[in-house]
Amino acid sequence: MTKRGNVWLGASAVVVNDQGEWLVVQKQYGGLKDMWSMCAGFVEAGESADQAIVRELAEETGIIGEVIGVIGVRSGVIKETISDNMIVFLVKPMTTAITIKLPNDEIKNVKWESTAHLLSDDKCSPMIHEFIEHLSSPLPLRSTISPGPQFNYSTYHLFF
Repeated sequence: MTKRGNVWLGASAVVVNDQGEWLVVQKQYGGLKDMWSMCAGFVEAGESADQAIVRELAEETGIIGEVIGVIGVRSGVIKETISDNMIVFLVKPMTTAITIKLPNDEIKNVKWESTAHLLSDDKCSPMIHEFIEHLSSPLPLRSTISPGPQFNYSTYHLFF
């Protein structure tokens, strides 16, 4: 058991620039080590999932982004004990320059790449292939209003 307990919540992003290229990262560790994948990370205490992906995007690439909406959810179980869940967001890049020092402890490389190249690359995450082939309109972030006085949340995001 990790400090996260047995229920994990992560956030990931599909980030597409004005040329239609996708932002991909090459991780230094884990199941996707040396493969091209999307920016992703765990939601930390005190932040919402959409705040987490904006933070992770900046940490992993130096790019500032704005969440457009939710485009998917990945859920699974690791070793029959850990519930591993990830919300996938469509994120609009407000900047496009990759400004982090590479490689670092977490990220080996970062690049913008065409969907045609990603689909033909055997070092690309299968999840990216799925999103390229099946991407639909995101569920937009509509509100950040509180659900009522019985909740002790600073913000509550509705996706519909």
